[in-house]
Amino acid sequence: MPEPGPSPLQSGLPAAAAHFGAHVLANALSHGLAPAQASAAEVAVPARPALPSPPVLPFGTAPAPEPVSVPGEGAAEVRQAGPALERIMRGPSGLGTAALHLAPYAEAAAPAAPVDALHIPGLYYHPVAEPDPALVAEVSRRIKAWALDEVELYPEDWEGQFDGFSTGRYMVACHPDAPTVDHLMIAARLMVAENAVDDMYCEDHGGSPIGLGGRLLLAHTALDPLHTTKEYHPQWAQSLHEDAPRRSYRSAMEYFVQQSTPAQADRFRHDMARLHLGYLAEGAWAQTDHMPEVWEYLVMRQFNNFRPCPTITDTVGGYELPTDLHALPAMQRVLALAGNVSTIVNDLYSYTKELASPGRHLNLPVVIAEREGLSDREGYLKAVEVHNELMHDFEAESAALAAACPVPSVLRFLRGVAVWVDGNHYWHQTNTYRYSLPDFW
Repeated sequence: MPEPGPSPLQSGLPAAAAHFGAHVLANALSHGLAPAQASAAEVAVPARPALPSPPVLPFGTAPAPEPVSVPGEGAAEVRQAGPALERIMRGPSGLGTAALHLAPYAEAAAPAAPVDALHIPGLYYHPVAEPDPALVAEVSRRIKAWALDEVELYPEDWEGQFDGFSTGRYMVACHPDAPTVDHLMIAARLMVAENAVDDMYCEDHGGSPIGLGGRLLLAHTALDPLHTTKEYHPQWAQSLHEDAPRRSYRSAMEYFVQQSTPAQADRFRHDMARLHLGYLAEGAWAQTDHMPEVWEYLVMRQFNNFRPCPTITDTVGGYELPTDLHALPAMQRVLALAGNVSTIVNDLYSYTKELASPGRHLNLPVVIAEREGLSDREGYLKAVEVHNELMHDFEAESAALAAACPVPSVLRFLRGVAVWVDGNHYWHQTNTYRYSLPDFW
């Protein structure tokens, strides 16, 4: 048997880093900079047109997620960060990286979990600081104005549910390095639009697996536009205004492409296609009343998950992770694990909400209990173990990639994804309007 070649981590990372370094040097020379000035050029954030909006609020400061211990039986596990992971959470350092350093977050004391939050004993997570209330209020105000005035997203009797989703708190917690409120609004619009498609096409606000593929295909063209003849183009363009999900996708994407690079926009379209494929798989299982094996369910959840949200962390942060570094197998694994662990968090916190909804909702505790012959409680507790293992894998893979490819944009992106994972958990844990926990303890 022939000897296997080097792993992607061995062969791809140095090559990608070298390619990026060559790009930085060439860019510096093209602007008349000496080689010694190249490191500063490497981290410069390109100027992008600002979206029209009210004046930007100043950001407050908030501590970053750090190791924390919760005493007592069933306490949350404590992060044991190695040097590489600590470096990710601390942010990049060295010549030319001042713009990426997040010192106000990294140097503050670790926050405690909110007293009135939901607590899943044994769940491995990292508490985050309460988001800046003024910033949350401003994002909340703007996203509601967008939903009502620009895209007519929901009828009047859904207002309470929209407010209860707490989009502003969600986005501020997940993107503490966003340079302006406009950048936070990029993520906020996309999050609300994705939730509208899920609710109105797939779930309990008129959703159905019947005809789902056709609806998703037409909605996807609001993100990835149709290129057709002059005769048929106006009909397609008009179709993007025909229902709330398409209106919200179209508008959110228009704002996104104003702040993103073409590569970032294409990356996002790819991840949204992944998401829609996952919706279709779950819808097909609902139509055939199929109870998947646990591994099959986890396959579906790797597509029907939160991945499009952390994948835009650089756009929201006002910088770009270069395409060749984003495409590394090691980076793709980090992003897949981040999406998977964040989505299982949703399965755990939405468990009782889904059980109380009409029909049978698939989530990890339900599938484990059904397929492995366990009680509801045992299935739920095993799902917590699955979450924890994936969380540890996510952190280990992030640390390995940071050590192997210590490019400033890579370090900042990894830290942004880790913070997004923590912020996503915080939103689920504190959103008692939407979620409650089973009485399994």
